[in-house]
Amino acid sequence: MDTRTGLPVVGMVGGGQLARMTHQAAISLGQSLRVLSVSPDDSAALVAADVRIGTHTDLAALREFAKGCDALTFDHEHVPTAHIEALEAEGVKVFPGSRALVFAQDKGQMRERLSALGAPVPRWRRVDTTKEIEAFAAGAWPVVAKAVRGGYDGRGVWLLSSREEAAELVATGTPLIVEERVPLRRELAALVARSPFGQVAAYPVVETVQRDGICVEVLAPAPGLADSRALEAQQLAIDLATELGVVGLLAVELFETDDGILVNELAMRPHNSGHWTIEGARTSQFEQHLRAVLDYPMGATTLTAPAVAMANVLGGEPGGISIDERLHHLFATDPGARVHLYGKQVRPGRKIGHVTVLGDDMTSVRARAVRAAKWLQEGA
Repeated sequence: MDTRTGLPVVGMVGGGQLARMTHQAAISLGQSLRVLSVSPDDSAALVAADVRIGTHTDLAALREFAKGCDALTFDHEHVPTAHIEALEAEGVKVFPGSRALVFAQDKGQMRERLSALGAPVPRWRRVDTTKEIEAFAAGAWPVVAKAVRGGYDGRGVWLLSSREEAAELVATGTPLIVEERVPLRRELAALVARSPFGQVAAYPVVETVQRDGICVEVLAPAPGLADSRALEAQQLAIDLATELGVVGLLAVELFETDDGILVNELAMRPHNSGHWTIEGARTSQFEQHLRAVLDYPMGATTLTAPAVAMANVLGGEPGGISIDERLHHLFATDPGARVHLYGKQVRPGRKIGHVTVLGDDMTSVRARAVRAAKWLQEGA
């Protein structure tokens, strides 16, 4: 508890843009999020008042960081499971807890648990050898290989088209699972929040547009999605949050196929598929995550406009006019575009911000969001 305000202290492990935007939400709740950051130049460390420098792999740093926190949460899934278990054993309230978070950290355990629950997943198996991958493919190349731990934004995912490619990957020693390549129509995401009390709140199902393994657009609500399919996806997300014991945000990334929906990935934190909620929903995903870990009642998840489009701003090539000049031009051209820049050093392809546009027509708001993001990336 912060004795100056009488309000609880939430500590977030990780100083990236998710922590930065969670800090923004904390301000309206009377809080200043405590952030464990690797560097004082990290996205959240640039704006938060209570920043501790340390790494998520250092148990001593985690212990020190947790002192005085009413709840501990994460802006990524890379904290070692054993460290989280140690904190829990010492009485630290960690959300999501180790027993839930492991299913977002370890793809093998995730697939095993979801299969046991009867959740719809692609055909898959654990593999250790080239022969096992070849047997799984059964001549029907390509297949998708995934690193069991550590992958994100397209990293740790490989499309294998031959035995030779499989052998090359196996030789790296990376623990793997393989999955069938799903003939998908598009990708969707269902975002829900759950409190320790067990209250859940579901956001409208969105369409996510991927390029080179990176989410580049999110459309809310998912255009043309049948009400029955949307309800199915929301109920699936609620059921998984409940069965896995998630506290906080759960993002269920989905494949939509001709035959239904399949679970692709799980994330137990605020998620790129929910950035649109800052302007596009009555309660942002970041405030909702804080409400959940503090066991506050959930906020309303209804849309603030009929159509909401979010486009990620990726780092472009060096040169051109400054980002400040690009903002000047963008705001003059489209004053309704809402820009969020993360204070990150620009590297080609790196997420450095996002743009959200609200309106009545999805085609229009999508075009505006994409145009704004492209201008901020390229300056042209």
